[in-house]
Amino acid sequence: MNNVRGIDLMGYTETLEYIHNVKWQAVKPGLSRTRELLAALGNPEQGLKFVHVAGTNGKGSTAACISSVLRKAGYRTGLYISPYIIRFNERFQVDGAHIADDELVRLTDEIRPIADAMAEPPTEFELITAIAMKHFYNQKCDIVVLEVGMGGELDSTNVIDTPEVAVITTISLEHVKELGPEITDIARAKAGIIKAGGDVVVYGGLPEVEEVFERTCREKGARLQKTDFSRISRPVHTLEHSRFDFAPYGEITLPLAGTYQPRNAAVAVTALEVLRAKGYAISDADIVDGLAAVNWPGRFELLGRDPVFILDGTHNPEGIEATAASLKSHFPGRKIVFIIGVMADKDVDSMIAPIAVFADAFYAVRPDYPRAMNTQTLANKLSPYGAPVFIGETVASGVNEAIDRAGADGIVCAIGSLYFSGDIRSAYEGRARSHN
Repeated sequence: MNNVRGIDLMGYTETLEYIHNVKWQAVKPGLSRTRELLAALGNPEQGLKFVHVAGTNGKGSTAACISSVLRKAGYRTGLYISPYIIRFNERFQVDGAHIADDELVRLTDEIRPIADAMAEPPTEFELITAIAMKHFYNQKCDIVVLEVGMGGELDSTNVIDTPEVAVITTISLEHVKELGPEITDIARAKAGIIKAGGDVVVYGGLPEVEEVFERTCREKGARLQKTDFSRISRPVHTLEHSRFDFAPYGEITLPLAGTYQPRNAAVAVTALEVLRAKGYAISDADIVDGLAAVNWPGRFELLGRDPVFILDGTHNPEGIEATAASLKSHFPGRKIVFIIGVMADKDVDSMIAPIAVFADAFYAVRPDYPRAMNTQTLANKLSPYGAPVFIGETVASGVNEAIDRAGADGIVCAIGSLYFSGDIRSAYEGRARSHN
């Protein structure tokens, strides 16, 4: 540790160890601890404006699209995401730049005595959220695109007042232990980000989900806008991007490859149009150019060819269905070698059933994360699906063996928790370096 004026300051590694400490690991719904932390920091969130984004699938891509356009329009834009792909600092971005190591250390040192003294310890996500708010305030962000961690109503990001616009992407069953067993329970949790008198944009879809949003908006005097997907036409998908017309902006090029991504972009544009109606200076060119500049790794992302290698951080039934549709569109009639890594609480059957028809083989790997499912348990769950199942002793060995099995003309697709996406990417890049 460094010592400044008699105070021990943590280094970067010690900072991450502190944030990830087991004493913060409990899942405890409620906003009181986050509010206590923020109050001690001077309530930085009260000096910020927000686009608040909740949903089961697509919220990260949608948030990235909104952020990219706002930056193109000249706004100093914060982006708060969960989880990260490669490095923890990705969680906190200002105009695309991740928080610097020394700034993360400094902010954590500022919050450490507050957290340590609390009668009821905060959770890790609550700590991180407080750090994010202070960082965005210090960086004088004009607006922050704030991604919900889990649920909505009791998520620590929901300490904010009425956002400039609340966005709710697709809804499907997730975190049923915490949020409830029915799709309407999930929708009610997400609808918790709807505030009195606010503006709300939703993906929509299921009638019972839309009814929850409509009722909540009526109760809170909020204005609801459903995304009009009929504005999308002539979609063309490659492994590098999606191209489609979106009225009235003409042709959109989106550097996100999944066949579902134009719909996420449509939700983002609808939210941006709400902001424009409220006085934000966002031109048509900003929308077109901002979407063309989106960077959002780990979602049906092409890492390389020979063989084709796809990385897709998806892990719930709706997300897997979307991935299956993209695989069918891009590789009709082809067999695929899958690398699978998931958290221990995931319903593997609901994940694998939609993609099993494509499988040439499965490689079970364990993400480098405490809650990850062990490889033998995962292999046992994969074995009934008919394709050969292999265990990767490490993520790197699983990647190497899957690539070798696929061959230069084959296809490899790594699917599972976003927590393992960084491990997959590192292993793939390590192999590429060793073969150059």
